[in-house]
Amino acid sequence: MLAIRLPEDIELRLTTLANKTGRTKTFYARTAILEYLDDLEDLYLAEKRLNNITDGKTKTIKLHQLERELGLAPAAKKELGKLDPQIAKQILQL
Repeated sequence: MLAIRLPEDIELRLTTLANKTGRTKTFYARTAILEYLDDLEDLYLAEKRLNNITDGKTKTIKLHQLERELGLAPAAKKELGKLDPQIAKQILQL
């Protein structure tokens, strides 16, 4: 069980939404919390991974190396052939 106090304007908006849609305020509060929690978890994971990279704890590789390791390089090169040669060259240098 969770009890939260909201600013009056937010409480009013929540009440209005609930009344207009026939859903409960609890439904909307729960939905908002679950979605925000997913976003926060993603953000913290991304920050942790970025810190590991900048601290030298995690190595990175270039996209073309990963494609080669996964056996995707031939397909990728075929697609690059459809691009302007200058753009394809820039992509290969990434």
